[in-house]
Amino acid sequence: MARFSSFRQFYPFYLQEHRNRTSRRLHFIGSCAVLLLVLAAIVQRNPVWLPVALACGYGCAWVGHFFFEKNRPATFRHPFYSFAGDWVMFVDILRGRIRF
Repeated sequence: MARFSSFRQFYPFYLQEHRNRTSRRLHFIGSCAVLLLVLAAIVQRNPVWLPVALACGYGCAWVGHFFFEKNRPATFRHPFYSFAGDWVMFVDILRGRIRF
């Protein structure tokens, strides 16, 4: 198991684990859904949407890994860096740095 001393070291590994375009799209869609569900929780003042957001975000990502990447999600080995990687990749896709 690789060890990383910083997110800067981890992110290239994270991108290697997300080479499949369909997987990246599923991650992006899941992240969009998370943002909408968190917004719903805030607007409706109903925290029931928060676990739904978590399940939706990770569910989309894990489908991408298990069925398209054919690898184990980095979340299992590096949960904090992986969570950060999801959002950095999301922003990189929005900025056009990573192909959608």
